[in-house]
Amino acid sequence: MERVAFLIDATGERIDCLLNPETVEVTRLAGVRPRSADGLLLVGADLADDPLLFTGGGRTEIVLDLLFDVDFVETPIRPDDVRTLTRRLWALAENSVRERGRVRPPRVRLVWGKSWNVPGVIVAIAERFDAFAVGGAARRSWLRLKLVRVAEPERPAPVGFEQGLRAPGVPTVAPGGAVVAIGDGAAVPGYSGVRLDQAAAQALGSPLRWRELADHNGVADPFAVTPGTALTVPPSPGAPR
Repeated sequence: MERVAFLIDATGERIDCLLNPETVEVTRLAGVRPRSADGLLLVGADLADDPLLFTGGGRTEIVLDLLFDVDFVETPIRPDDVRTLTRRLWALAENSVRERGRVRPPRVRLVWGKSWNVPGVIVAIAERFDAFAVGGAARRSWLRLKLVRVAEPERPAPVGFEQGLRAPGVPTVAPGGAVVAIGDGAAVPGYSGVRLDQAAAQALGSPLRWRELADHNGVADPFAVTPGTALTVPPSPGAPR
């Protein structure tokens, strides 16, 4: 048996489980579905295949067989019923999170060693009990669940445009020095291939300040700058020109 864990993204709660690694099943469903017209499916004739609609995306499912046993609990106080341990997994299949006016199951992350780190939601769960005590409490549970992988949550930009202008990084060229305009090899008619934003990142600490670099060097058309041109670095704010 191997120890795996589910991490709940919203709360950081950790649920530890024992997993039989021979029972991991991964299924991939492509983003296709049968074509239809006026509510009726379009099918192929004779030996031809049915026409499909390619929707993109798809679905990745992971089926896990987990083991819970009250005798494996390492805390000083052991529960009498194994359902005390599995109740939290059942709660992950409930629509308990409200998002954009709708409810959905909470997003969890399957973590197993250094090889598995899968974000997803639990869409199905089933449980089989045995090793019953005299009063009917089950001491062991064989639990099967299905996890559907979801995309990683989008991370917000570290700073906005105005913040990037007010709090630039550290330039690599001192004021009064010069940076060389380097082409990116993508010269086309009307565009020399020079990236002033990259030069501004070296000269001023932020690619968003390319206009400041262009104005200081009298560049009216940034697309016409010849590769290899030396651009002087503007002085720091408040310094004598």
